[in-house]
Amino acid sequence: MKKDKGYKLTGIIPARYASSRFPGKPLASIGDRTMIQRVYEQTMKALDTVYVATDDRRIYDAVLNFGGRAVITSADHQSGTDRCAEAVGLITRESGIAADIVINIQGDEPFIKPEQITMLVSCFSDRTVEIATLVRRVRPGEDIFNPNHPKVVLDANNNALYFSRAAIPFFRDAEVYEWSHKHHYYKHIGLYGYKSDVLKKITQLPSSPLEKAESLEQNRWLENGYRIRTAITEWESFGIDTPGDLEKAKSLFM
Repeated sequence: MKKDKGYKLTGIIPARYASSRFPGKPLASIGDRTMIQRVYEQTMKALDTVYVATDDRRIYDAVLNFGGRAVITSADHQSGTDRCAEAVGLITRESGIAADIVINIQGDEPFIKPEQITMLVSCFSDRTVEIATLVRRVRPGEDIFNPNHPKVVLDANNNALYFSRAAIPFFRDAEVYEWSHKHHYYKHIGLYGYKSDVLKKITQLPSSPLEKAESLEQNRWLENGYRIRTAITEWESFGIDTPGDLEKAKSLFM
């Protein structure tokens, strides 16, 4: 599972304490482990080198206490991608090893499957790939109109054309309840891989009009000419954004 095809891989889990909807979320308990420990342990099943990147000493200490690795980053980052970019430099200075590929794992998905991470890594077997992410085909009848679940349209080579909170494409000749039966819609799964030099470049780009309109940073990369390769997973993601989501997660764990 951990074959890297010649690349040096580093997994980074961005984690901050000051979430507006759920402060302290990474340290919330699910069974006998914190959320961040569960994400870390699932990631270690797929990658040999994993770090948590956090701006909070409580999270940092918790990771070290369960035997994980972590770095302290700035509190000023606007996204997990920005936090990963800083963390890469810190990890290189600490370990003396520079990563070729960085895998950005969401810190609030305690049930992330190692197979999903492996699938994302496999995108880089094509040496032309700069950025990669996962998508899931929407099942017929599934809600495609929830703006909290970004959708994506793909080209013939599985590169992303555009990400939107709207249902895209607009299916002209059918009622809306028929759309997911008549067309393959794709939901974005927020797991990213980047070549490390590309990661540095995309975080230096100014905010773009499409990024601002959709509040989706990946549109900034597309607007600036970067390609995002996708891999299609069958598994849904389960992100924990609120205390209510945590209770659902606990019931799944039990």
